[in-house]
Amino acid sequence: MDRFDALQLFTRIVELGSFTEAASVLNIPRATATHTIKALEKRLGARLLDRTTRQVVATLDGKAFYERSKRVLAELEDAETSLSTNIANPHGLLRLDLHGVHASMIILPRIVEFRQRYPMIELAISSGDRLVDLVKEGIDCVVRAGEPRDSSLVVRKLAEMPQIICASPEYLTRYGMPTHPSELANHHGVGFFSQGHDSRYPFSVLVDGKVTNFEASGWISVSDAESYTSAALAGCGLIQVPRFRLEEHLKNGRLVQVLPEWACPELPLSVLYPFHRQLSPRVRVFIDWASGLYKEKFGQT
Repeated sequence: MDRFDALQLFTRIVELGSFTEAASVLNIPRATATHTIKALEKRLGARLLDRTTRQVVATLDGKAFYERSKRVLAELEDAETSLSTNIANPHGLLRLDLHGVHASMIILPRIVEFRQRYPMIELAISSGDRLVDLVKEGIDCVVRAGEPRDSSLVVRKLAEMPQIICASPEYLTRYGMPTHPSELANHHGVGFFSQGHDSRYPFSVLVDGKVTNFEASGWISVSDAESYTSAALAGCGLIQVPRFRLEEHLKNGRLVQVLPEWACPELPLSVLYPFHRQLSPRVRVFIDWASGLYKEKFGQT
């Protein structure tokens, strides 16, 4: 490995806390990673990493070297991406993490178009509803709904998605159809949680032009979007989601919109990426392409 490759390997080991995981991300043998770091430490005359049976952590010297290495690698990437050939013909591996529904319903059905436009880019796509650590997991960008909470990331809004509140006909037969948002407190709502955080979000409705939240009780919580919809279909309670996800269920009567005369606030959808990826041509062209898809689906943001 040359010096820049060694720096990239070192930063990935620090961020992932593992030689094995870093080697896997960079597609190199575990033995090569070990040999490279030993050679780097020998050349620098300093121990950079403390190794235990459970994890790898940076020493004091290693932490200082890590911060400088990140800056060097960022400058190198900026220099490479400034070349017109790289801008016109982006290449390399692009790691994405997409909310499952957006992967299956919007992006993946059209992904061959992206490949045809940018044949030199390889894609590695993970999907789900969990929160991800972009830097630690080596992910270039994520697509997520809701208001972004991580101020360390660059945020670009893709869409504002219309939402509805709905339930199954069986649930509404049993508990009644609410006629005013204030009645939501008397109903069951399906909860949502992730990474140990209970997220029984209140139902949000526009009342006199203002967003007003209404709490609901409930006896079930789930951790992914597909289960959230499935719980509503099974008659477990009310849910509030972007309408596009439920068109087929609404059309065939498996779900029924409640309080249709009361609008819900639109849900923002954004792409987020680390600052050090800001100038990456791979990230830039994906965001521009995805923005076009969401503009077709939801209109101008």
